[in-house]
Amino acid sequence: MRKNWSLEAIKPISARIEKQLRQIVGEDNFSRQKEDRVCYAYDATRRYCVPEAVVFPENADQVGRILDLASKHGFPVTPRGAGSGMSGGAVAVAHGLIMAMSRFDRIVEIDADNFIGIVQPGVVTGTFQRAVQEHGLLYPPDPSSADFSTLGGNLAECAGGARAVKYGVTRDYVLGLEAVLPTGEIIRTGVQTAKGVVGYDLTRLLVGSEGTLGVITEVTLRLLPQPETVKTLSAVFGSMQQAAQCVVEILRQKIVPRAVEYMDKHAIACVESYLQEGAGKDAEAMLLIEADGTHPEAEEALRRIVGVLEENNAGHIEVARTEEAVQSLWKARKAISPALYTYGPDKINEDIVVPRSRLPEMVDFIGRLGEKTGLTMVSFGHAGDGNIHFNIMYDKASPEQSVAASQAVEEIFDYTLALGGTISGEHGVGIAKAPYMSREIRPETLALMKRIKSAFDPAGILNPGKMLL
Repeated sequence: MRKNWSLEAIKPISARIEKQLRQIVGEDNFSRQKEDRVCYAYDATRRYCVPEAVVFPENADQVGRILDLASKHGFPVTPRGAGSGMSGGAVAVAHGLIMAMSRFDRIVEIDADNFIGIVQPGVVTGTFQRAVQEHGLLYPPDPSSADFSTLGGNLAECAGGARAVKYGVTRDYVLGLEAVLPTGEIIRTGVQTAKGVVGYDLTRLLVGSEGTLGVITEVTLRLLPQPETVKTLSAVFGSMQQAAQCVVEILRQKIVPRAVEYMDKHAIACVESYLQEGAGKDAEAMLLIEADGTHPEAEEALRRIVGVLEENNAGHIEVARTEEAVQSLWKARKAISPALYTYGPDKINEDIVVPRSRLPEMVDFIGRLGEKTGLTMVSFGHAGDGNIHFNIMYDKASPEQSVAASQAVEEIFDYTLALGGTISGEHGVGIAKAPYMSREIRPETLALMKRIKSAFDPAGILNPGKMLL
């Protein structure tokens, strides 16, 4: 069995293997039709690789039999949720078989007494959030794609979102998993209790592994009580530097908001139609801040936040008084990424993270880099935890712009690491960041990761070409 993946070693799906796959899942759950294969050929990165076939398993046993077949015959399998990822993790770079997890779409149980939910990976994140809310509970991870991304994809990339500043990211809410190894074995990891330290923590190893170590078929999630109330406000600034410094000051004063999001002037211009009348006009930056808790706690946090904003030269501080106003602000924030194409036909999307205290330095560097390259650079994201969604808008058809954009990415990554940051906070590595991984991870650590991959996937068939090159 091969230890290292290479395109030359990949084997095609023969007619004999196709027959066996159809027997495993049924005729209606396997397709080699071109239109189906094209539908599963890309993700949000716009990278494009057409698989040989698509399979739609319905249970863990079917997943196990498919992976066992793949390991024995050497054809690659790429697990896939909604295809909303930003790093190419769900793109079948080795072609082979796409394993679409859309049939795993059940909320198995919401246990309001023990604050847990048991759910399958094909459930849309927002659907699950609304379901637990009906029980007075909260599932905090809240990526911008929550209305269409799936929990399985969120687990694969360890998604974060706006609430991470207070509540953490996806891995902080995963108690246990059912997963299928590339060898076909079905394992269960973790617990359904508040504590559990028996054995290695395979749960946290699988979360964020981008579908390279196993296929998750069920997950047990930790839930929290729903906060009594949420207060939302926006504020604009005359410079990004002022906005970044204000974020640092809010947290320095031991105020922990539920969310602290920011937009630069280019992002604001893209979504100004969603914003409260006049709020974003002529602004260089905007903060969107939420506080939650009991009514007295949220009101006190709001009062203190407004005080910090006023002391740091914020303008047009506006508390959203209606649910419609709140939704309009969040629609604006979540609409930024697709709206950016007004600035150019192509986009490089990075999600760097720096220590919160270094945020002003990072935004200053981005401004200087934009001036130096002449490219439109748009930044927005989760300022509360230092997570910047940094976008370079350019035209791939222009060799000059392509070279400048590529060099800018390298400069951004180098500066991020120099500030003590990381090159990806929630989008993952996939194929987009794989060439840069060695800049952050030491050779000894990378070697250990490769040994772990080989232990889980000795035949190298599961999501090859991702993360570990």
